[in-house]
Amino acid sequence: MSFQNVIFDLYGTLIDIRTDEQSPGLWAEMARVYAENGAKYSPEELKTGYFATVAEFERGSPRLRGDDHEAHPEIELQYVFQRLYLDRGVDAGMELAVSTGELFRDASMEYIRLYPGARKLLSELREKGKKVWLLSNAQAIFTRLELRKTGIDKLFDGIYLSSDYGIKKPDPRFFMTLLAQRGIDPATAVMVGNDGECDIRPARALGLAAVYIHSNISPDEPAPEADLVLPEMDLSRVRDFLLD
Repeated sequence: MSFQNVIFDLYGTLIDIRTDEQSPGLWAEMARVYAENGAKYSPEELKTGYFATVAEFERGSPRLRGDDHEAHPEIELQYVFQRLYLDRGVDAGMELAVSTGELFRDASMEYIRLYPGARKLLSELREKGKKVWLLSNAQAIFTRLELRKTGIDKLFDGIYLSSDYGIKKPDPRFFMTLLAQRGIDPATAVMVGNDGECDIRPARALGLAAVYIHSNISPDEPAPEADLVLPEMDLSRVRDFLLD
């Protein structure tokens, strides 16, 4: 098969990552950060407030359809970090909220790394004249920095992150936003992802080809129907399928 447009998921497909938002050390560090900026919390108070505020913001998001199983609203977490300052009387601007979010991500991170061959694959696709796109359920305040850290931020023709659009996979409208804005014929495109429900099934329903990779952080699910199904991470086989 020959594809002009290759659409990638990110986490679990190109980037291997592990975070722990339950770690006591994370909340001790974040309580210190908030205190340094005038907002005093105990670690447990901050943890409770964070998850309660996330839940509140998710409830307040506009429903894209009537059924939560079909509508997947996404929030912008910088507003959660800002609210936690405001709740302690600190008039925090967006710059402080974003920097706090970046510190949160860094403190919660156990590791982040590219899967073997990821950078080479993206580069070779573009060298061969393919358009390479990113379509990821992700927080922009975390992911744009992580794309730079892993050195792949310049290897996409366009980057679509769910927090920027208030919608996330598997809602077909997230896919359709990319297709419509870039004038992509689904018949010329392939979706590469590690999640059958979020990446593969909606892509195929819209007429895209699909490559499924069962990676170390894939959901525990039966392999979906796809044009290529890989039982484990192997980007060299993805390369062969896309270019040979």
